[in-house]
Amino acid sequence: MRSASRLVLPLAFLAALACSSPGRPTGDTSVDRATLEMDAPMEVERDIVLAIHGGAGTILREEMTAELDAAYRAELSAALEAGYAVLAAGGTSLEAVEAAIRPLEDSPLFNAGRGAVLTDDGHVELDASVMTGHDRRAGAIAGARTPRHPITAARAVMEWTSHVLLSGDGADRFVAERALQRMDPAWFVTPRRQQQLERMRAEDGGDEERKYGTVGCVALDDEGRLAAGTSTGGMARKAWGRIGDSPLIGAGTWADDATCAVSCTGHGEFFIRGVIAHQIHARMDFGGVDLPSAARATVLEALPEAGGSGGCVALGADGTLVAPFTTPGMYRGWVDRDGSVTVRIHGDERH
Repeated sequence: MRSASRLVLPLAFLAALACSSPGRPTGDTSVDRATLEMDAPMEVERDIVLAIHGGAGTILREEMTAELDAAYRAELSAALEAGYAVLAAGGTSLEAVEAAIRPLEDSPLFNAGRGAVLTDDGHVELDASVMTGHDRRAGAIAGARTPRHPITAARAVMEWTSHVLLSGDGADRFVAERALQRMDPAWFVTPRRQQQLERMRAEDGGDEERKYGTVGCVALDDEGRLAAGTSTGGMARKAWGRIGDSPLIGAGTWADDATCAVSCTGHGEFFIRGVIAHQIHARMDFGGVDLPSAARATVLEALPEAGGSGGCVALGADGTLVAPFTTPGMYRGWVDRDGSVTVRIHGDERH
């Protein structure tokens, strides 16, 4: 793939944002950048064209068997390869995002599609969104019960309607009218999620898993265009039509070719209040800082200061990738321009 590097121009009139946290570099010197990358508890990678996450949360080595660890890594690798194949064939970043997320929606290991968590009354409510960076178009669904691939439904909303977000029965009706693949709601209910719901009921909701999980992807294509997508079943045992950050543009998903593409995962209410995905973009666009600085200030500082937790994958227009998270682990992976795949799960796999 040929290089698609672009420059981000700082806006001096709001440069104060770059100084809002002690020790954050305000220039683009090699010393500042090296210092940031050594002490920041997040990955900073170069020449990346596609990255995914499979949720952040309490992911502990001692609680994961070797077989389960291998299964997660295999699923993440397959998703990365599916997305990269689209880019290698000259496809768009949006097409690559969709291609990478669909296998994760089919996997019972992740909180999206067939692996989605259950609501308090025992069914799934599926949320997803996509956004393209060259034109800031976006599409999303929330609270749907039938689309096999919610990410495909979100893309269809963007491409076939004048709206951004369709919810509930309206989203399911749209999926049917567009002849997208649908499944009976019972198909989405897996034994693992049924057991989780029963455990949470017995423990009165005391399950940390309820706050986390989501899958997402960011991609950069040969034309220098960014795209982002996010898909989730939301919060386990949620009630009353609760909608989290994943289908909300700016909260869980954002893309702008001038800055970055972002997909988030974590306790959605805090990502909504902090408009976390857009906040990373805004620090770059208005504050003039680079992507590692913006991600660090947003996810590793502002989010926990507000009481939230979670993480994201964020890809810059120059191929810089960051993957910050505040939890013990985050399922994540990326592909560089040459097709080399990296997959990580635990926090101590950061370099």
